[in-house]
Parts: sequence; C-alpha cells; structure tokens
Amino acid sequence: MRRIALLFLMLLTALPAATFAATERTGDVVDAIPVIDRLDTQDLAPGQLHRFWFRVSDTSIGQGWYVPVIVVKGVKSGPRLLITAGIHGDEFNGISVIHRLGARVDPATLSGTLVMIPGLNTPGLLHHTREFTPSVGTADNLNRLMPGAVDSTSDGQRYAGRLWSRLMRPNADTAIDLHTQSRGTAYPMYAFAETHRARDIAMLVAPDILKIDPGEKGTIENELNHDGVPSITLELGRPEMFDTVMIMRAVEGIERVMVDLKMVAVAPAATVTPFVANQIVPVRTTRGGYTSLVVSLGQDVEKDQLIATVSDPFGRVIEAIHAPVAGKINTLATDPTREPGDMVVRIIWWSKDPKCKDGC
Repeated sequence: MRRIALLFLMLLTALPAATFAATERTGDVVDAIPVIDRLDTQDLAPGQLHRFWFRVSDTSIGQGWYVPVIVVKGVKSGPRLLITAGIHGDEFNGISVIHRLGARVDPATLSGTLVMIPGLNTPGLLHHTREFTPSVGTADNLNRLMPGAVDSTSDGQRYAGRLWSRLMRPNADTAIDLHTQSRGTAYPMYAFAETHRARDIAMLVAPDILKIDPGEKGTIENELNHDGVPSITLELGRPEMFDTVMIMRAVEGIERVMVDLKMVAVAPAATVTPFVANQIVPVRTTRGGYTSLVVSLGQDVEKDQLIATVSDPFGRVIEAIHAPVAGKINTLATDPTREPGDMVVRIIWWSKDPKCKDGC
C-alpha cells in the first residue's frame, strides 16, 4: 500500500504544474489572447502583465460572449486590487482608465496584483445600451443582479453569476467599480461609499463629491462590501465619450489607493478635497417641454433658487423650477427635452438628521 501511495505521489510531482492550476484555460485563443473559464491570480507568473478573454456565456447562435481581463502581477506578494468598468454599456471613461493604468503600472516594482476588467457587459457595449441586451426582448441591469446565479434560467442572472463566482470575487481584496452617468445626464467625479474603509478609499481617490451611502442591493460595490471586500463606486462624468481630464484624475486617484495598500511607492498628490454628503434629492418637471438650465454641475444652490425653466414648442416659459433644498448640484440632465416627471437636476447635501449619518 505504501509503495502505491509513493508511486502516486511521484506521478503527481512529475506532471506539469499547469495541470492543477486553478485558472482554467479552455485551450482556445482569440487574437493571440488565451481564453479562460476561471481566473485565479495565484497561479499566474509574477512580474508580468497577463491578458485573457473570459468566456462568460454562450450567445443564442452558439458562439461566446467574451470579456477582456488584464492582470498585472507584481514580483512581490501583496493585496489584490480589482478594477471593473463597463457594466453599463454606454459608460466608457472607466475603460480608458483601465487601459491607461495598465500601461503605467510596472509589474517589476509592483507588490500584489492588479486585476482589471475593461468591459463587463459585452452585449451592452456592442449595442451602446445601459442594460444587458444579449438578444431581442432582454434588458437587465447587470449592476442590480450581483452576485447572480450560474444555474438560473435568466440570461442576466447566469452572466452575472459567472462574472462574480469565476472572475471577480475570488480575485479581490479591495475593489473600485468605474461608471459614468447614463445617456442624457452628467455627473462630476462622484463616489459612493458604504463602509468606513470604503470612505477612506474614496477620500484617497479625491472625487468632487463623496456620498455616504447605504448601497443598493445587487450592485458590485454593495455585494462586495457585504462579503468583506472594501469597495466603492466611482462615477466619472458623462457617457459615450472619453474625457481625458476625468480619466487621468481617476488613474491618479487609483494610484493613491495603491500607495495606501503598499502596492506602489508613489502617486501624484490629490488636488481636490471632496464635498461629503449623505442626502440627495432629484428635482423634476411637472410639465413636458424644452428645459433650459440656469445652474451648472457642482454649483452651490440655495433653497428656492431658480434652477431651470421649461418652455413649450413656441418658446413660451410654462414652468419655473426652483431648488427644494440648499446644497450642491451633482447631476444634470444634458438632454433638454423633458417629459412630465423627468429629472432635471439632483441636489446633494449633508443632513444632520441622525438617521442619515450613514446615508439616506
């Protein structure tokens, strides 16, 4: 019996290490990039930048939905920082942040591992839609479906479950999920933070506005925080464009987080002190028509201050919209056509109400 056990042990040690690797390679290659079915950064070679396609799911015609994955693995051990972008298919600034960050981080001097996914929602990106739209008649918000369910009959739940269980969650100690506003609206650089550690991360990034927020079920940020991974959502301005200034601010902010995590030694200093808030209100029209804003993004407003007018097709003002509270403008509707009940701006402020201490 001992002789059999010894022979089995010798056979195991003689087989290539890749046989037992937790990163599962399918054997396929697309544009010279290997395809994987599962990622485990622990078995990747240190001191290198690795690129993969993660095959998330099948399309309705039997092909694959592929998601790009970039892993920068340092020569020294350390934490795993997960950066994700493009879970909404009309939000592009975060994708450029990842591309630029990957080009700036040197694996030869990095401690730990940078895991970056520049485009989670492949069908949404193809269709320029916020939602997950793999086929006609399906439109799920992937950022409300985490952690998903790999055995679900829902396309969105399966897709989310595969991303979560085989790619994102097993490779994250800290996380930043990159967004912009969606079509027809604009943000400043704006972060949501749920936990105390998440707030520290957000302050290092130094957005224009930081909202202390209880989170929303099904989002990457919320589900990771609840699973013990400090995470923030970082909003980067407008959709469907590359804003170079906003992109570089985010890159440098993430580098400051990496300094705090002791992954890199230096990063550019922050030049913005965030406005910290815990309460927000959308301001809406009651009439439909053409909206003209008289306030700008990030502007301070007083209660009852005029913020917009709505005009009819002849240019006659049919509604004047005033601020219901004092605060700061953190969202604008960039599309001037508004239906009754549509949002024109959002105003954010710090509420002293004790129940809002951790966000309302």
